[in-house]
Amino acid sequence: MNLGLAGRAALVAASSSGIGLAVAKVLAAEGADVSICGRDAGKLANAHREVDADGPGRVLSTVVDLRDEHAAADWVRRTSEEFGALHVLVTNSGGVPFGPVQDFDVPRYREAVNDNLLPHVSLSLAAAPYLKEAGWGRIVMITSESVRQPHTGSGLSSVARLGVLGFAKGLVDAFGASGVTVNVLAPGFHRTPILDVQYGDRVEERLAEVAARLPLGRIGRAEDLGALVAFLASEQASFVTGTVLLADGGNTRGIG
Repeated sequence: MNLGLAGRAALVAASSSGIGLAVAKVLAAEGADVSICGRDAGKLANAHREVDADGPGRVLSTVVDLRDEHAAADWVRRTSEEFGALHVLVTNSGGVPFGPVQDFDVPRYREAVNDNLLPHVSLSLAAAPYLKEAGWGRIVMITSESVRQPHTGSGLSSVARLGVLGFAKGLVDAFGASGVTVNVLAPGFHRTPILDVQYGDRVEERLAEVAARLPLGRIGRAEDLGALVAFLASEQASFVTGTVLLADGGNTRGIG
């Protein structure tokens, strides 16, 4: 299927590894020009090479701390100038520590909001004039299944990321007449490097335990999530806006 992304200009946040990198690689394979960022220059250089090898378009890589809204806005501006336009914005952020809500004090909650909510806000506001000018645009915000099914192990995530939904719903109305769609992708467990950090030497054992609880019986693949983002960014998804798409192997049992 031709997704209509060839020649489009895409910006993917937090994309030097994990889910962000997988998204950038899929968009590049679809023929888009892709701008990526990360805080670690070495990891970003490796990611640049991977993304560049996957598609015919241009790749721009920039060291950015997305917690700094001015740096984030400057990255959006530079991307639009380098590519001549901006059509696809994929907002993404790093993870937060696991633990129940009572395990964290107020400063940790403030830090989680700054790390996992505000980057979506700052990038979207910075990209707004470029997307409207293009007259065609897609915003995909990557959050977590915790926005639909909070659980005891994801207290910070459940609180900080939930604000993304309210912000996205507001953008649906703001962008509707401009041909720009806004959707939220809520992934569950996917095999990414952050899980090695989270679980350490027991990573395979812990992931097997998680997989056993999922209806599909396995952990997700980051590249599959990248394909979902590509679809939401496609021509075929032009009538899809304001949705929260779960990709969690059936873990969320609630209706609605």
